[in-house]
Amino acid sequence: MDLQTVTVLTLAGLLLIVTFKLGSRDFFLEQVAPQGTRLQSWAWWFVVQGITGFAIPVLILMVGFRQRPAAIGLGLGDWKLAIILFVLYLPIVIIGTWVLSDGQLFQAEYPHYRGAAESWSVFAAYHALFLFYWMGWEYLWRGFILFGTARTFGLHAIFVQAVPFALMHMQKPTSELLLSLVGGVVLGALVWRCRAFWIAVPIHSVQMLALDFWCSLRIRTGASGFGIDALRTAFTGI
Repeated sequence: MDLQTVTVLTLAGLLLIVTFKLGSRDFFLEQVAPQGTRLQSWAWWFVVQGITGFAIPVLILMVGFRQRPAAIGLGLGDWKLAIILFVLYLPIVIIGTWVLSDGQLFQAEYPHYRGAAESWSVFAAYHALFLFYWMGWEYLWRGFILFGTARTFGLHAIFVQAVPFALMHMQKPTSELLLSLVGGVVLGALVWRCRAFWIAVPIHSVQMLALDFWCSLRIRTGASGFGIDALRTAFTGI
């Protein structure tokens, strides 16, 4: 058995456990800062995810297994293709999240921190902090597992990271759960093709940003439907 592959798959599970236990918002408010705010508890979760999903995995691969940055998805890769695909993806995600945001299940779920729907300054701070989370979340799957197991599984590493990634969405609305499986495969394939995990961060983060933005507008204004009238009503909430 390949030591790196065994280590990566084992530690990926352990790091998820640590993230959900020590990085939870309840743990922060009960054990770390009983007088802390809910926004601070979200910041705690985001930073812990950044450490357990990005910082620690990178150290393991680079220091423990002496991997070069480019070999584990940290190089620039095919950045021109990545930018082109991101630009093409933007209108799709903006329109798609507008449609999804019309569902009550999505408005009940997003933004995760409800204070972000009530204040645009809080919304901006919340999403700025969210970037720590995206770095850790994306690298865990599309970096640590994808490139960390590539020499054992080859191209099949795309599916090795996509299946558990989808299972982590089991509590989400059904449409999001199904999309997470497709998205996990597509993002894995994109990162594999570009040889850099960075492209997954703006793609996933802008998806969340757009969904939170639309849901916040709908929550504020009660806008429903997909047409121009609904869009006009939603924008009165800015």
